[in-house]
Amino acid sequence: MRIRKSFRFEGAHIVRNCSSQRCKYNIHGHSYGVEVTIRSSRLDQGYMVLDFMLLDKVKLLVDSFDHSYSLWNREAEDFKGWIHKNTQRVAEIPVSPSAEGYALLFFYVVDRILENTIFQNGEGEIELFSVKVHETSTGYAEAFREDLSLVQFTLNEIHFSQAIIDEWPFDWWESLKTGQKFINPEVEQNL
Repeated sequence: MRIRKSFRFEGAHIVRNCSSQRCKYNIHGHSYGVEVTIRSSRLDQGYMVLDFMLLDKVKLLVDSFDHSYSLWNREAEDFKGWIHKNTQRVAEIPVSPSAEGYALLFFYVVDRILENTIFQNGEGEIELFSVKVHETSTGYAEAFREDLSLVQFTLNEIHFSQAIIDEWPFDWWESLKTGQKFINPEVEQNL
């Protein structure tokens, strides 16, 4: 069975090396939609694939891009310096911030979050099926497991500015990078 959870963020970027003059030379923004689809071979004690509440780290990830500038780490150093000087919320990422780049990046990170989560309510083998990133109302990119072959980066190449980190309730990012397990609470059965 599959479930899908939607998230939103407002973000700014430049997509270098694309065909559109407007996109590759100008800072611009979008209202993004992110859809995370998860599948499992069985349902948990509450008759769910998993409780959406357990996707709190995924929400933190997506929210880290909200009202942020997504900075491709291949940008010129003077431009990177200007962005960091003039913008508090910056996510420096190892992919171009296109819809495709976001879909691949989010798939990779969400997959790592799920792999590092201990579920304790009888969930089956939880597996990320796809991540879809809507850049506009008419276009999206979708990443699947086989697309992980396109990943040429690690979590250590993704950097969030201090303004983003300061809003997190705990340093989940450092925990994820070091492989620390996220342990979900045990669920008391009422029946």
